[in-house]
Amino acid sequence: MRRSSTVRAAVLGLAALLLLPGAALADTFDAAGKGLPDSVGINSLWVIVAGCFVMFMQAGFAFLEIGFSRGKNAGTVVAKILTNFSIAAILYWAVGFAFAFGGATGHIIGDTGFFLRDFGDPQKAFPIMGLSDATIESKWFFQFVFCAVSLAIVWGTTLERIKFGVYVIYAVIFSALIYPIASGWVFGGGWLQVNVGMQDFAGSTAVHLIGATGALAALLLLGPRRGKYGPDGKARAIPGHNMPLFGLGVLILWLGWFGFNPGSTLGALDGRFTEVLLVTQMAASAGVLGALITARLKTGQIDIGMAGNGAIGALVAITAPSGYVAPWAGVVIGFIAGIIVPLGVYAIDRKLDDPVGALTAHGLCGVWGTLSCGLFTLPSLAAYNAVGKPGLFYSGSFHQLGAQALGVVTVFAFVFAASYGTFWAIKKTYGLRVSADEEDAGLDISEHGMYGYPEQFIPIPELVGYGAAPHVATPAPQPAGAAAVSSTQEVTA
Repeated sequence: MRRSSTVRAAVLGLAALLLLPGAALADTFDAAGKGLPDSVGINSLWVIVAGCFVMFMQAGFAFLEIGFSRGKNAGTVVAKILTNFSIAAILYWAVGFAFAFGGATGHIIGDTGFFLRDFGDPQKAFPIMGLSDATIESKWFFQFVFCAVSLAIVWGTTLERIKFGVYVIYAVIFSALIYPIASGWVFGGGWLQVNVGMQDFAGSTAVHLIGATGALAALLLLGPRRGKYGPDGKARAIPGHNMPLFGLGVLILWLGWFGFNPGSTLGALDGRFTEVLLVTQMAASAGVLGALITARLKTGQIDIGMAGNGAIGALVAITAPSGYVAPWAGVVIGFIAGIIVPLGVYAIDRKLDDPVGALTAHGLCGVWGTLSCGLFTLPSLAAYNAVGKPGLFYSGSFHQLGAQALGVVTVFAFVFAASYGTFWAIKKTYGLRVSADEEDAGLDISEHGMYGYPEQFIPIPELVGYGAAPHVATPAPQPAGAAAVSSTQEVTA
């Protein structure tokens, strides 16, 4: 009898969970029945479209990381991207969005909107987004894909030697706690935004520096790839296997930024998103040129990787000020970010093995972009956004620059401590990196049991059904009577 009651209670509980979305949407549907303003549909559509652009950045990260990896580690990136994106969705729906945006302004951690239900009036439950009447579901989607981007940034420094399970464990902690709390302080109506007046329109700190800080914590405990540093301690180049794929990834990320920054207006009717798009484009273009010029002066070469990372670094830098500065300032901010990229990558590579340059492009450029608000923020846009004060060049005051610096230091300290503690615990229990033999074989085969490029790595006698096997030189003549031997040597990459 007791067992029957337990089963009945479990079934009723499951039914209640399935009805939760209905409870969450009741207010919206009731209002729709009475006639919603056209602005709700228009603004919601814009936010969803912008969010889809940001979601497509996951493909950009995949191509960029695959291009910068060796061929034996190409496939694992796909599994990592899909797994992390899915974990972030579930956790950000359950608790992350509530921690970041829920409750009264000036919060340290939000307390309203778990599972997107029982929040009442969304304008009061999530007040920092109250200027937009887009539906809360569209706003959740837009903010979730931001969380997924920040999580994707973490793993650029860890390519080719980290255990796959580490992705899963850290993704849960990051999506549920680290990212929601820190980003909420900066642009979720938290204390840094409301009480300090820190300006970050779309996430130079709230998305990119958070991701880069987690990446630094992981890298310090993980160590470099085998063979990266010689006996003399000098760095050796480990080239990526596909620069065209890297270039495609950069262009996809660049396109995604037109959702990232303009979409942060959370509305289309005032036309501001077009101004933000213009500033974003100017900065990115200047970043490419700044990086190419700097790399040429430093090495005498037109560096392909620096051209791409110059664009990304500039896009990261303009993310915070994109809704606060004039187009001319965007050019200056982007060009300086382009200079930072090669100088930062060359300096960091001497001591830390960061295969994609994430610490520079997302970390150093994220810091620069955040601080640039304290220099270039227009008085009219500070007033329009109702956050912070004008920049130094307009006000003659260091007040806003100080607020930006305080925000950067605070977020870095919190995220680094939380991430380092998480990775330290993982290292002591589950372990962070694969064995030396597994690293030499490649993560595709050691972690997933398959190759991203089977024609390159599977011995030719086993390539059954492949019509385009790799070209192999004609073997040398064998002595009479010698048995033919098939090589099982894998091609290095």
